[in-house]
Amino acid sequence: MEGAPVHTARSAATVTLAVWKALFLREALYRLFSGRTAWLWLLLEPVVHIAFLIFIFALVRMRVVGGIDTPLWLMVGLLAFFMFRRTGTQAMNAVSSNQALFAYRQVKPADAVLARAGLEGFLMIIVATVLFGAGALCGLSVVPADPLAVLEAFFGLWLVGLGFGLIGSVASELVKELGKVIGLLMTPLYFMSGVIFPIDIVPPPYREWLLYNPLVHGLEAARLGFAPFYHAVPELSVAYLYGFALVTVSFGLALQVRYATRLATQ
Repeated sequence: MEGAPVHTARSAATVTLAVWKALFLREALYRLFSGRTAWLWLLLEPVVHIAFLIFIFALVRMRVVGGIDTPLWLMVGLLAFFMFRRTGTQAMNAVSSNQALFAYRQVKPADAVLARAGLEGFLMIIVATVLFGAGALCGLSVVPADPLAVLEAFFGLWLVGLGFGLIGSVASELVKELGKVIGLLMTPLYFMSGVIFPIDIVPPPYREWLLYNPLVHGLEAARLGFAPFYHAVPELSVAYLYGFALVTVSFGLALQVRYATRLATQ
């Protein structure tokens, strides 16, 4: 019939990208404007951690850690850890927060997790840029010696957070109690990842046990990228960080596919 509109079928990739874009924008609006000061808390959390730890280290007169200034050492380590933690915890809660959207057949639980993880990574880049800029105004030397190495470390930590979120979102939906247990893991990980103490001061064999934690490698690599003279642990391996991330992301995606229907109908 002449004059009738012609509807062209969209490819699966086009539909998926459209879904990711819509979810990303929806999550961004909620994350930044759900309250009057919602955006402010994104900055305040790392600022409070950094300020408190700098105060503690100043009390014990520790001005240098591993060959670099203590404030820079703390700032890089905390921001690197927050890249993992915020990505992992926010992605883990994505399925329960977007349950109503799964009524649309184009939207899958994995889409919600990926979109939220992408948003958290983007927000952490902005937060890190702002805080490093503030550090520069305070007289810190915040220009990394090897920017690509720093980005590589932060991206590896983001991937580990994504894998954590993919797995955790399935586990917490299938067994509600597991969500609380997984959330409790963040506190020991904070202390076991070298955020507030250098790993190289831990005597063997305990240091070897801590090095099974991929976050240790990410934090050490980020600090080494800022200062090539930093005394990183000799066992530092970015390949281990990315290998662990690849395994967890692959396993998480497999779980998302296996339990997609159950997650969407919880």
